[in-house]
Amino acid sequence: MQTPNFEQLRAWIGRSESRQDQLTPTPVAALSATLDRDDPAPASGTELPPLWHWIYFTPLTRHSEIGEDGHAKRGGFLPPVPLPRRMWAGGRLDFLQPLRVGENVTRVSTIKDVTVKEGRSGSLVFVCVRHEFSNAQGLALAEEHDIVYRDAPAPDAPQPAPTPAPRDEQFRREIVPDPVLLFRYSALTFNGHRIHYDRSYVTGVEGYPGLIVHGPLIATLLMDLLRRNLPDATVKRFSFKAVRPTFDIHPFTVCGKREGQTVTLWGRDHEGWLTMQATAELA
Repeated sequence: MQTPNFEQLRAWIGRSESRQDQLTPTPVAALSATLDRDDPAPASGTELPPLWHWIYFTPLTRHSEIGEDGHAKRGGFLPPVPLPRRMWAGGRLDFLQPLRVGENVTRVSTIKDVTVKEGRSGSLVFVCVRHEFSNAQGLALAEEHDIVYRDAPAPDAPQPAPTPAPRDEQFRREIVPDPVLLFRYSALTFNGHRIHYDRSYVTGVEGYPGLIVHGPLIATLLMDLLRRNLPDATVKRFSFKAVRPTFDIHPFTVCGKREGQTVTLWGRDHEGWLTMQATAELA
């Protein structure tokens, strides 16, 4: 595998692109069904729940420009990182005003930073993308999206030590991540990454034990847990970080605890290990 050229990749910092999308109601109804919610049918003006903007501005790469892993081939807006594995590592979001069904929204995306590091399993490249979403009233949502690229680890590479998940949650929900749930979320977000639906690829090529649950799906389930237990709360800020992969071969649990205006949220796998940690700040 080619070693990342740090200066070449950092030349992408500052690159920007702009896209527009209309927040139509059908994806909202489809995500509600996917999350097993009994929401009223969305109508024009319905407020978009936090993180549900991820079902819009979906990648529209032509099929001939898709790589082996199901992602777009490297280059274009994102830097051409010469490492085979790409994952959504986390993010930070500021909710400034609601986005609503029926609105026309503009998203301006900018490469904020590119960092190259050497880890125990090889090279790592971190790309931070800032997205700004604006409607007719102005800036509504600011998001920083962390992407990590890495080498395929050698068979004898040391595994990072897992972190025990907290056990002091005030509310929780068990999730059974069956292939239908993963497929529906991939379809809603037009995510072609094969690790989420192609079992022969994810086990035979990438060497994982099962299909990988999407990081943004887990984050959405954490936010959904908050909404189920604190239905009147308004989230003004949210941050999350993926800690450990979650696979479809076992159920996992999303957990939460409120302390004042801060809600701590986390994912816990069937062995009790921490898989995602998040914090929501309430208005």
